Amino acid sequence: QVQFVESGGGLVQPGGSLRLSCAASGIIFRFYHMAWYRQAPGKQRELVARITRASSTTYTDSVKGRFTISRDNAKSTVSLEMNDLKPEDTAVYYCNGDPLTGYWGQGTQVTVSS
Repeated sequence: QVQFVESGGGLVQPGGSLRLSCAASGIIFRFYHMAWYRQAPGKQRELVARITRASSTTYTDSVKGRFTISRDNAKSTVSLEMNDLKPEDTAVYYCNGDPLTGYWGQGTQVTVSS
């Protein structure tokens, strides 16, 4: 059974920081490119950051320079360090493979508000 368990979200003021973590199981983690996605209310889910099997990273333009994705193959985890958060970063954040595995975790809510 493939599972993704996201954690680390919360309420933060603009300019603040959060670190999200995702624990994956049921897959041979080191073989997968991994990504963080987010979905804001009334909007489609979007890919925010991607890390390849070889740990090359790419980011959507709106988070470049502020977010950092990383992975730990020994622990089957992928993390997202988020700095200088903005209200438009408010969303539920999910991790998954890229391409998608077809399985989704419950996500973790990030709310940026003063």
